[in-house]
Amino acid sequence: MENERVLMASQKSTTVRLYRVGFRLGELVAPGLSARLATDLWFRLPPPRPAGEVPPGGTPFEVHAQRHAVRGLYWGRGPAVYLVHGWGGRADQLAAFVEPLVSAGHRVVLFDGPSHGDSEPGALGPGSTSAIEFGRALDAVAARFGRASAVVAHSMGAVATLLSLKYGWLATERLVLLAPMSRLSTHRDALFSALGVGPRTTRRTDRLLERRVGHPIEEFDLARLGAEVDPVPTLVVHDRDDRMTPHAASELWVESWPARLVSTEGLGHQRLLRDPGVVRTVTDFVTGRSAAAVHRGDALRAATG
Repeated sequence: MENERVLMASQKSTTVRLYRVGFRLGELVAPGLSARLATDLWFRLPPPRPAGEVPPGGTPFEVHAQRHAVRGLYWGRGPAVYLVHGWGGRADQLAAFVEPLVSAGHRVVLFDGPSHGDSEPGALGPGSTSAIEFGRALDAVAARFGRASAVVAHSMGAVATLLSLKYGWLATERLVLLAPMSRLSTHRDALFSALGVGPRTTRRTDRLLERRVGHPIEEFDLARLGAEVDPVPTLVVHDRDDRMTPHAASELWVESWPARLVSTEGLGHQRLLRDPGVVRTVTDFVTGRSAAAVHRGDALRAATG
């Protein structure tokens, strides 16, 4: 996740060095205390992104998920398409999809997840959230605007979306996953390695994580979630150069799901969301003009798997 990348990019910072010393000491003498700190860090978001631009004419809305305000914008009329950002992101990161989908006859709904953007913190408090809270926020938004014609979800937003489908909070006719996060446990391992969290602390942390969200971390793996959800036509778009979420994981996932994988090159984890070729391909899939449409311009390449 983004906080993992930030920490890894600053391994030589004083803060990270102090964390590493503290976790090594805690592993020896106080793994329980270290586990509580590691749990808090796992749920903590990176520094907020500055607000980006969105198309004019959006109507603000507010709904409540577990008594906490979730805010966003919507455009257009017609079948609803929900755009779900990722961990540490903002709704406006998906703004490039708004006008094409509205022009195609859809109502397009953007929202900020709990503790993101303009939305209030959830139960975990300011600056923190979880995939479960994200899923509940999507549920509250869908309750306002109705059944989804499609959901377009980026990164950790893919996990939140599949959680919503698994628990019946949401129904959709089509699904688009952009650079989906496939295994939260992999990101947990990378973050804890950067911080010097030892095995005793990690075992205790996993128990605390489960206690806090009600599920073990393994249940958030995309493959497991997919196996527990009724399949719908799905498009996965993932860049081969993505350093945040591995492209190889999407290659494996589409083998067990009725999905088409479109691989891009040179776009990474974020520019994927603004690439004109990606936007056209997603729009064609969502509108059903060509469920398997692939535009070979704009750095797009269809995977054969």
